[in-house]
Amino acid sequence: MAVAAAPPLSPSRGAAGAYDRVFYSGMAIGIALTVLAGFGPTYYARILSGGRMATFSGAPFTAIVHLHAALFTCWVLLFITQTALVAAHRVALHRRLGVAGAVLAAAMVAAGTTVAVAGAKRGGAPPGADPLVFMAIPLFDMVVFSSFVTAALLLRRNKEAHKRLMLLAYISIIVAAVARLPGVLPMGPLAFFGFGYLFAVVAMLYDFVSRRRVHKVYLWGAALMVASVPLRIAISGTAAWRGFAELLTR
Repeated sequence: MAVAAAPPLSPSRGAAGAYDRVFYSGMAIGIALTVLAGFGPTYYARILSGGRMATFSGAPFTAIVHLHAALFTCWVLLFITQTALVAAHRVALHRRLGVAGAVLAAAMVAAGTTVAVAGAKRGGAPPGADPLVFMAIPLFDMVVFSSFVTAALLLRRNKEAHKRLMLLAYISIIVAAVARLPGVLPMGPLAFFGFGYLFAVVAMLYDFVSRRRVHKVYLWGAALMVASVPLRIAISGTAAWRGFAELLTR
């Protein structure tokens, strides 16, 4: 008796992860557009047009600010490139570029920390915010970002965990861009963190729809990001933080 071979699963038949390449490429582009919408008028357009060379907090565009912007722009472009390489099945090149990505991430953390401390030292902060208190926001961003990238590198052989950790790392640093979207900044930290982290919600929804469950990396990672918001706000108001901030800016 002949046994008919079962046809391979196809995207139309609901194979788990069938649309992953499309989804992650789409997320990379969507977040990049958010970054462009936030920093386009406040940084890129000013560079191209010769407009007012100052950040939204009034700090000047110093050399370290330009370096910081260049590194983070490279990250946006690299992330799009990496997802495109995976979508094109060029995994070997994706892995080789991953080495450059690790070096870039380390440089981003160093530059981001330096910019945050230098800005606080100059008294730079959003209107009405204490510079030393506000410094907790970008510094914690660097802690969360570096934690995700480190975990992603350690788990690089586990592609399901790796790609989710890298996406969470990307999402964790777009808050600054979201805060610069029209009308968002006056709403306060909880609003622009909330809007930024909606990308993580979209990722979890995709997991649930495509796999009928949410990967544990998203569950733990999203919990870490959400918990970091009230934590950094609470810590930034303590005497211990002020002493630490004064030490850094001194």
